[in-house]
Amino acid sequence: MAGNFWQSSHCQQWIVDRQDLIRERQNDLQFMSEEEHQKILIFFCNFMQTLGEQLKLRQQVIATASVYFKRFYARNSLKCIDPLLLAPTAIFLASKVEEFGVISNSRLVTTCHQVVKSKFNYAYAQDFPYRTNHILECEFYLLENMDCCLIVYQPYRPLVHFVQDMGYEEQLLPTAWRMVNDSLRTDVCLLYPPYQIALACLMMACVVMQKDTKSWFADIGVDMEKIQEICRYILSFYDLTKNYDEKKEAQALLAKMPKPKTQPSREENKH
Repeated sequence: MAGNFWQSSHCQQWIVDRQDLIRERQNDLQFMSEEEHQKILIFFCNFMQTLGEQLKLRQQVIATASVYFKRFYARNSLKCIDPLLLAPTAIFLASKVEEFGVISNSRLVTTCHQVVKSKFNYAYAQDFPYRTNHILECEFYLLENMDCCLIVYQPYRPLVHFVQDMGYEEQLLPTAWRMVNDSLRTDVCLLYPPYQIALACLMMACVVMQKDTKSWFADIGVDMEKIQEICRYILSFYDLTKNYDEKKEAQALLAKMPKPKTQPSREENKH
């Protein structure tokens, strides 16, 4: 792993400009509003989180998979590859890159079937339609799309460092950690370095837990405007989810999604 974020492919190729991100999404925004698009991405991040937990993966693996997923749709329309296929593919690839150990193909597909049937049946009336060969083919496209830039720096390590330096580890770390997890459902992992995301989540945790840490933030000498921008992204996610009933809205949202030209037939899946 590159020891320095600033020299890594994450920094040099995968911190993108917000205007570029909006421009790349214009094809999808012909079919839905920006808010609906965001809700669809949130839905699949929730799917990956549930799938990862069922597979007993570390949070770092799920977080890396979420970033891979975001990177793909930062440069491609939702119709390029069905997100229901890309989500487990991202989990499969992240488990190898994060040295968790390879998940067996059959276990991954079986778990996808179980998760769709038991946890996401409000969104999908039919079974999970993909097989191992689809995931392996999709992995190739995902690798190609990311230019094989597989190392992802996450906010978790800098967050632990900052919170220890601040001296409120027990009180602040659990809340800030949850906020980092929530940030994966926004675009911040594409737009900002992980240490800034960690600081934004820590700042919000200080407000929630009523800790006065203004002097600590003043002393570290970071761009507070960027930190506040990240806070606004995460707070807007919380505002969105207050009135978003995923179980009621998911089917209609997924119906709006532009569909890939080719999807596996049910006959093909029997073989």
